[in-house]
Amino acid sequence: MDNFAIRCRVYFEDTDAGGIVYYVNYLKYMERARTDLLRSLGIEQHSLLEQNVMFVVHSSSINYRSPARLDDELKVTATVKKLTKVAIIFIQQVVNCRTNVLCCEAEVKVACVSSNNMRPTMIPTSLQQKIQLL
Repeated sequence: MDNFAIRCRVYFEDTDAGGIVYYVNYLKYMERARTDLLRSLGIEQHSLLEQNVMFVVHSSSINYRSPARLDDELKVTATVKKLTKVAIIFIQQVVNCRTNVLCCEAEVKVACVSSNNMRPTMIPTSLQQKIQLL
């Protein structure tokens, strides 16, 4: 499956007192990439909620490699590593566009749950089919 990518700019609000991206913000960038990947497939978050379905992060493993700084432009990728009936495992990277240096990489597992009771539920078949085409 191919890499899906978005670009984002590092703003002052994303950094610590030293002008370096605060570590948790990389997870926010990755969340945006996963959401935009679904959007590129024609799947909006509100339409999932209308189907009583939502994705929640089950687990993540992240390795920080090199800091991003104020005003850097970043490329954030999302690649589906594995699709099951109730979860998606993504491989994600954040790369500094100016230097082409890897800032961080992660494996993120998102689980499909019912928005009514937050219990695991099957990913809708139509969504599974779209993801398999990536």
